[in-house]
Amino acid sequence: MPLPVSAPEPSREAILDFIETERQAGREAGRREIARAFGLDSGGKIWLKRLLKEIAEDGAISGDGDEHPVHLRGALPPVMLCEIKGKDRDGDPYAAPLEWNEADQGTAPKILIERQREFRAKRHAAPAPGVGDHVLLKLTRLKGVDGFSYSGRVLKVMGKGKAQVLGIFRALPDGSGRLIPIDKKSQGREALIPKGQTGDAQDGDLVSVALRSESRFGPPEAQVRERLGSIKSERAVSLIAIHAHGIPNVFQPATLAEAEAVREAGTAGREDWRALPLITIDPADAKDHDDAVHAAPDDDPDNQGGHVVTVAIADVAAYVRPGSALDREALERGNSVYFPDRVVPMLPERISNDLCSLREGEDRPALAVRLVLKADGSKASHSFHRILMRSAAKLSYQQAQAGIDGQGDEKAAAVRDAILMPLWAAYGVASRARDARQPLDLDLPERKLILKADGSVDRVIVPERLAAHKLIEEFMILANVAAAETLEKAGSQLIYRCHDEPSVEKMRALGEVLASIGIKLPKEGALRPVLFNRILGMIKGSENETFINEVVLRTQAQAEYVAENYGHFGLNLRRYAHFTSPIRRYADLIVHRALISSQKFGDDGLPKGTTLEALREVSTRISAAERRAMAAERETTDRLIAHFLADQIGSSFDGRIGGVNRAGLFIKLDGTGADGFVPASTLGADYYRFDEAAHALIGERTGESFRLGDRVHVKLVEAAPVAGALRFELLSEGRQGSVRSAVRASRGAFSGGGRPGSPFGPGRGGAGKSGPGRAGSGKPGRGKSGKPKTGKRR
Repeated sequence: MPLPVSAPEPSREAILDFIETERQAGREAGRREIARAFGLDSGGKIWLKRLLKEIAEDGAISGDGDEHPVHLRGALPPVMLCEIKGKDRDGDPYAAPLEWNEADQGTAPKILIERQREFRAKRHAAPAPGVGDHVLLKLTRLKGVDGFSYSGRVLKVMGKGKAQVLGIFRALPDGSGRLIPIDKKSQGREALIPKGQTGDAQDGDLVSVALRSESRFGPPEAQVRERLGSIKSERAVSLIAIHAHGIPNVFQPATLAEAEAVREAGTAGREDWRALPLITIDPADAKDHDDAVHAAPDDDPDNQGGHVVTVAIADVAAYVRPGSALDREALERGNSVYFPDRVVPMLPERISNDLCSLREGEDRPALAVRLVLKADGSKASHSFHRILMRSAAKLSYQQAQAGIDGQGDEKAAAVRDAILMPLWAAYGVASRARDARQPLDLDLPERKLILKADGSVDRVIVPERLAAHKLIEEFMILANVAAAETLEKAGSQLIYRCHDEPSVEKMRALGEVLASIGIKLPKEGALRPVLFNRILGMIKGSENETFINEVVLRTQAQAEYVAENYGHFGLNLRRYAHFTSPIRRYADLIVHRALISSQKFGDDGLPKGTTLEALREVSTRISAAERRAMAAERETTDRLIAHFLADQIGSSFDGRIGGVNRAGLFIKLDGTGADGFVPASTLGADYYRFDEAAHALIGERTGESFRLGDRVHVKLVEAAPVAGALRFELLSEGRQGSVRSAVRASRGAFSGGGRPGSPFGPGRGGAGKSGPGRAGSGKPGRGKSGKPKTGKRR
């Protein structure tokens, strides 16, 4: 379609280049900005709208350029933490993103590092990196240069990746030993530990070793560097994940000393809100309480039916100052990590469980937001305050729910009329706006491991999700949105929580899965969460409900922290920042500091001169730390479940096929949620061929098929607890007849199953595992059990 003669016609490539340039500069590129850049008049703007729609349908961009800014689909952030992987044929180093899940995100992009002579000549340049180094890179998009997607300028060399290997030490009679590695990718590659190199390791210990020499014809030699304890101990399983992922779990002496020396924050400059009956609602076993809530009907005659909601958050910034030892270690950790048997906190207990815990009846400093809601749930206004508060009551979710239902204990009954019921009424109003907004509404019950005194699994349960959970979650989301809006209005730098819309490839794969159960995925119209909600509504109550919820989850992109906003698809919000858990997330601490500075609450806010580049670096580091924590938590749960089932060899279980590839089937058990593998070679007398379009293994002679999502009955034949792996034998028969999809296959999110390296097959997981960061809540709190309060990360 020709552009009006009043302006030259920009090419598709020119528009994409402009979008990328704006992204690199930290600016949003909407239709208005593109039209202004190319001098388009009203007719040209109409042409541009159609062209952007065409480019979006081709999968090159996401966003409509109007309500949602345009950005290149699948583009890496401007600054990213990467690992130097090797050198190309010209001797130049190349890198790949440090945290990259190929099962969910596809093949990792290759990043060409700028030539050494170029970045060495630059002032304040970083030292030349070597293979294995972790580096912070400033990325520039390339157009298919020798297979490279980006070039990267080294901003900082963060250090080398862990060269050590974790495993189980097995003592040999001659005083030497052998190492059985726990890494799934290393299964079968044992190492020999010569006499004199075993340290103080005992048979069965979990140890960390350094590989000393490789042999083409035999196992490598290794030296024990650290004895981590007996694999039979109650805390060894989470230790495996902590050391395998390099999670800092011991506070530095300077950090602990600084925490102990901290004095209670003063009252100067704070509003006295101690008379406001704020309450905390947390899990029954919570050790700290960092958020409190209150609500009341609005007495403004111009806001009939409205409510005033107050959310108060512990003022962590008053104690953790920029550049301090506490601050440096909090940034290094990025977030708290929750295991079934322990918590690795971001901040020492002196801060998290004492000074910043909003204890009942005790004065505490806090940052509070006062939200005025209209009768339809929309927000009329909000304001932030730095306050001194005193919690009127500490309730568990169960207590609060029982109190709301009129069945509470004495404590809940005492605050029911004055506090709980106004909160419930305000939640009812807020829910109207939430329902109108139509965020992604997944229903995936999350398993919780109940442990025995020795740290082994007693049972696996799915905790009931109460309305009290949803009440707190909704108010936390409102507070997070208000923080982002306030900081944007003030022109302040901040860290956003963003979530991209699904990629074209994953939507195509989802369409194929839906077609296999008779549901057609619409191809027209803008991609919105409501589309997924309609799909989920169609399968509500059917045998495919859990399966499709899991598939839709895997379709979603990875949520991340960024210094440049592109919105939150899952929540259907244009701007969103994490404000409500600064005890557990470094991003929230940055947002608190930004609010303190922008609202002139004190001199302990963001340091003057904080740049976009600096926040890009922080965002990159804490996003990587979050993915590290998620992987460690997931692997620990898998290992504990495998230990739990190890003495049930020969038992049979019901489950569902959660992934399919050429090597076999990935099974997800009912009840425990355990994942295991069925090799294709054990399926029967037929030869089973992988049909990627149908997500199935199909017998060439009989036509019998085993398809993604099918219900199955299996027998456990082998368990590798240290690796967290299970192997099953299929007891049930497959489908008869063709299950081929009418759509031609393409490599998608569900064609290859799950994680690589299982000792019983090439991967485990498929559709049931959470690879993409959950599009979940603003309140990830935890109790001493270590499980998040809502179990979601939004």
